[in-house]
Amino acid sequence: MSDGRVSGAAVAGRSIAPLDLISPDDISAGAVRALHSWRRRDGALDFEAMSRQDLFPPIEPYASGMLRLDGTYSMYWEQSGNPHGIPAVFLHGGPGAGATATHRRFFDPDGYRIVIFDQRGAGRSTPLGGTTDNTLAHLVADTELLREYLGIERWLLFGGSWGSTLALAYAETYPERCRAMVLRGIFLCRRAEIDWFLYGMRTIYPEAWRAFVGHLAEDERSDILAAYHRRLADPDPAVHLAAARAWSSYEGSCSTLLPSPDTVAAFGEERMALGLARIETHYFRHNLIPPEEDLVARVGRIRHLPATIVQGRYDMVCPIVGADELARAWPEADYIIVPDAGHSAMEPGIRAALVAAIEQHRQR
Repeated sequence: MSDGRVSGAAVAGRSIAPLDLISPDDISAGAVRALHSWRRRDGALDFEAMSRQDLFPPIEPYASGMLRLDGTYSMYWEQSGNPHGIPAVFLHGGPGAGATATHRRFFDPDGYRIVIFDQRGAGRSTPLGGTTDNTLAHLVADTELLREYLGIERWLLFGGSWGSTLALAYAETYPERCRAMVLRGIFLCRRAEIDWFLYGMRTIYPEAWRAFVGHLAEDERSDILAAYHRRLADPDPAVHLAAARAWSSYEGSCSTLLPSPDTVAAFGEERMALGLARIETHYFRHNLIPPEEDLVARVGRIRHLPATIVQGRYDMVCPIVGADELARAWPEADYIIVPDAGHSAMEPGIRAALVAAIEQHRQR
């Protein structure tokens, strides 16, 4: 599942009151400490302090390149921030969505060495939308290859939506290479989550779902996933691009608590839509995580790592039940439920909680 995107204009002026709205059952003691700076001495919320917990200013990479993965794929990577800072890697959503310049801005560039890459087949990596030899195991291996290539011993993992899936799988495979984790919008790559995406979300977003299935012929709608997968593999751009935009726009329409035309427009952009739709349908059909490799079942391998889980209460793309199960299996992790947010990382409350969590881990 992807990271939602909205412009600054779409969220400017919306006030958020995390400590007033989050109940004691929704937030851990560690998270309260992380967010405590939003309180003034008189007990009122300090909105100026809250604004400082927004994204950091835009920055440009100080290094970037293409890392050859095999005979088919090359992976785009970049580094920004402080070359001598704490290494942190951003794991984007989708699968297949790719990363953007905005994603650098979750990290303090003075304190972090910020690593961002586009997973195989996504974003600026080539070939776009490639599905051959594209599995979660491949992505875990690619992530480790990049760590070795950049000469990083241990790094903080920051992943949302599908990025949380990859972060958990990587950490459970290479726990010794991880120093901390910040996870958002938990997705565990299970059949029930796929069925919810394809059929369950219509109970909340019936108009978006009608547009989603309306792209298909009547006789294709008995198996939505197979129909989209078939259309996305069609060599005719008129067929696969139209299907990609319909699939991606459906996800974008359901990613924010309040309607966000900017988010829907970003999801409909050609490169984003094609990478997301092709690779997402590929994973949903062929790469569900088997019970013996279940990410929650293996969480004991990483419970010693400092971690923060951030989840929107009204996340319709990755419902809160997955985050709740993970948090119950990982009681040492800080668990923050943002009560007035959906799925997108750019929801004001989620965005602020993520920045606060990353700052908290820098100070540990």
